[in-house]
Amino acid sequence: VQLQASGGGLVQAGDSLRLSCAASGLFSSYAMGWFHQAPGKEREFVAAINWSGTMTDYADSVKGRFTISRDNGKNTVYLQMNRLKPEDTAVYYCAGGKYRELGYGGDEYGYWGQGTQVTVSS
Repeated sequence: VQLQASGGGLVQAGDSLRLSCAASGLFSSYAMGWFHQAPGKEREFVAAINWSGTMTDYADSVKGRFTISRDNGKNTVYLQMNRLKPEDTAVYYCAGGKYRELGYGGDEYGYWGQGTQVTVSS
């Protein structure tokens, strides 16, 4: 499985962005997740979706603002980010390729994309 994340950028607080993660390999067999890492901080879980797209979960800090989805026909997972805040500023990574059900830790994913920078100005 190879993953390519895109869609980051510089936006103002309150704006929206949609991140995409294009995958090759057996994409539809695996759960997918998004993590982020801010400067000087550890990588943190953001959102996850199971292999079929029937289950999702989110970090408390993004619940109600972010939505994870997937299109198995296009081998792509998305992270729609609304009402962005300056504290959302980080490099966002997509991950997948190990288990079928939701994962919350980095060790529950076998493959990682290269990351895409999201910067939210106040």
